[in-house]
Amino acid sequence: MVMAKKKLNIKKAIKKPGSLTATAKRAGAVKKDGTIKVSWLREKAKGGNSKTAQRARFALTLRKLNKKKKK
Repeated sequence: MVMAKKKLNIKKAIKKPGSLTATAKRAGAVKKDGTIKVSWLREKAKGGNSKTAQRARFALTLRKLNKKKKK
């Protein structure tokens, strides 16, 4: 029997949609097109175990998944 590949449920992984964007807006890290600056995400991702750091790392991971999907 061949098992089907387990599909990721990203919607369940995002607990509070828009919270990282709100934090980025307060920090002035949102570009005119509404996206968050990658440099700001990388900086925040190094912040240890804080919620913002966790969300930034997750956003960078989702960015990688999106790039793979476009190929």
